[in-house]
Amino acid sequence: MALRRAAGVVFGLAGGSAVLVWAEWRGSLREDSGGSWRTKAPITAALSALHAAQPPAGLSGHSYGSAWDSNWDKRDPSFMLNSRKKEVGGEENSSETENNSKPRATRHIFLIRHSQYNLNGNGDRERILTPLGREQAELVGQRLASLGLKYDVMVHSSMARAIETATIISKHLPGVELVSCDLLREGAPIEPIPPVTHWKPEAVQYHEDGARIEAAFRRYIHRADPKQKEDSYEIIVCHANVIRYFVCRALQFPPEGWLRMGLNNGSITWLTIRPSGRVALRALGDSGFMPPDKLTRS
Repeated sequence: MALRRAAGVVFGLAGGSAVLVWAEWRGSLREDSGGSWRTKAPITAALSALHAAQPPAGLSGHSYGSAWDSNWDKRDPSFMLNSRKKEVGGEENSSETENNSKPRATRHIFLIRHSQYNLNGNGDRERILTPLGREQAELVGQRLASLGLKYDVMVHSSMARAIETATIISKHLPGVELVSCDLLREGAPIEPIPPVTHWKPEAVQYHEDGARIEAAFRRYIHRADPKQKEDSYEIIVCHANVIRYFVCRALQFPPEGWLRMGLNNGSITWLTIRPSGRVALRALGDSGFMPPDKLTRS
């Protein structure tokens, strides 16, 4: 009776994992002797195996394989229009109001990882670019200029290596405004899955850096404002961890997977955000414009 009852529970709940759970349960019978298996809660053992067979949930609460969230940046026109209706306490029937709330421009965001820097520097101020790093920054500037695009702004992290990289790039893009931002500083965005052994920040660092880097994502990665009439081309010079986290969030991939990607120094990652909120990754860590002997990842 216990055998049939356990089988019913296992096959009723486990679905595709039933075979694995059934093998676990049967194995526990063979391991016991003298009929003592009846005292070891076979149903509990089977359910424990079932739980172990399930894929782990992401740390951030993102579900795997979920549908695309069209209002991921909280700027979906219908969402914003409904919010305005609630604020005024009535219906807005004007089609003109609805049309004015719809974005029409596409945002192109170029995420540039800083060039190679002095890892042995004592603090951020001494961690400036190496001679090779300065060459890499020159190559990045030349590459961006060769695309023939009209860049609107260049935002950079306030860390020394990002400031220097952006300053060198700006020589090739005259007239592009430089803006510094503390939110873009390097850090630990979220505990990676799978974990790594060579880099283990304290939990408090994930807590503090994660909130800051998420705030940076919300500030810079979103669809265009309805008032923006023309497509924009914006450059963000920052750090590998920040860029990888941005990419995962923008594509609605589990952000815990950010450390599975690698980015060369001076590489270019290109995100496109359409008025509908759709996001495309046009390039990830592109450094093919550099000679092989100039490539580094430190």
